[in-house]
Amino acid sequence: MPRPGRLSPEECRKRSAEGSRTYWEAERPAREARREAIRDAAAAEIGALTTREVIIAGAIAYWCEGSKSKPYRRSQGVEFINSDPSVILFFLRFLSVAGVESPRLGFRLYIHESADVAAAEGYWLAVTGADPSQFRKSLLKTHNPGTVRKNVGDDYHGCLRINVSQSADLYRKIDGWARAAMAGTVAESGSGAESA
Repeated sequence: MPRPGRLSPEECRKRSAEGSRTYWEAERPAREARREAIRDAAAAEIGALTTREVIIAGAIAYWCEGSKSKPYRRSQGVEFINSDPSVILFFLRFLSVAGVESPRLGFRLYIHESADVAAAEGYWLAVTGADPSQFRKSLLKTHNPGTVRKNVGDDYHGCLRINVSQSADLYRKIDGWARAAMAGTVAESGSGAESA
């Protein structure tokens, strides 16, 4: 029995939960506003990208998400896969800046068989603006009921792979652009031994 004038443990828990709820109702929007202000300020620092900056960012994006030649698997075609439509659109912009014309592009959806495959195919067609003939048959991943997946529901659209035909030279250029960007080196005319 609680002492006179003191709250019971249940009442303490109830008031604590209510206070916490009231606090977070006010604090969540304030925190999100601060986060958004930081994002907006950072975006303003970037501004419009130059052609050179698109090439650099695209090459780095490819080096992170694209298919690379390995000593045990020689391949020098350009293949890029991602599930984020913004990343896909940026990579398509990069390819355009690099001189790749739309007819050279092929697409393939990788998606779990338990998803709405037709809706995902329509989604990626709309995102890319590509002709349906450029899309190969979707590759379905076998559903494993023992795996708890977070990528489910209406927002799940699978991963889209972009293939560029006749792209060995483009692959070599991307390799060079990425190496230069990651090494921080710039080939300058008139520098080095010749200018000494």
